[in-house]
Amino acid sequence: MNCDETIRRLKTHSNPAAVQGMSRFGINPTNTLGVSIPSLRKMAREIGTDHRLAQQIWGSGIHEARILASMIDDPEKVTAAQMERWVRDFDSWDVCDQCCSNLFDKTSFAHQKALQWTSRSQEFVKRAGFTLMAALAVHDKESSNRPFERYLPIIKRESDDQRNFVKKAVNWALRQIGKRNPQLNRKAIETAMQIQKRDSKAARWIASDAIRELTSDPVKKKLRKSH
Repeated sequence: MNCDETIRRLKTHSNPAAVQGMSRFGINPTNTLGVSIPSLRKMAREIGTDHRLAQQIWGSGIHEARILASMIDDPEKVTAAQMERWVRDFDSWDVCDQCCSNLFDKTSFAHQKALQWTSRSQEFVKRAGFTLMAALAVHDKESSNRPFERYLPIIKRESDDQRNFVKKAVNWALRQIGKRNPQLNRKAIETAMQIQKRDSKAARWIASDAIRELTSDPVKKKLRKSH
């Protein structure tokens, strides 16, 4: 399937009513067709892995085409330069999160970019850094605790960012790291307790929400079972 055919097919799934619903959830309605994630996943399975097509459909600027690109691209062919180009294009939290959890977290640059992007000021770039941390905590089965321990001071440092899309990603990263294993659970709770003392409404929300989940019975039970 070439780029034009893919875009045409995407447009056949267009749903203007869904676009209105998406905008209520903070999704940018610009260049958005209203195609559901299950429909995109079905298309991705039919297309298969295609690095070249992913680049072409990303360039269309269409919201769902960019999410589809993240589903069909080959993480082994993704360069650090491509990641930098794509992250600059992020204009909606769902494109950010889908790219990070479908593709970027499977590249060899994932941990490096998480560290770099969380130091940037742009809202969706910073969110991408923390979303990568969260995705890696779930998907990266090979790494030791060390890279995740390195993330905790960064989470603390950025916990006073009041921007909604940033603070939610900071919270997400902290919770996912704390659910990885019992050792990281303890360290994440310690970090959350330090964050809770900061003079910031965002920080207090991030901390209290994380502590509530990380000390909950379901999480404690899951950690006991897995170790």
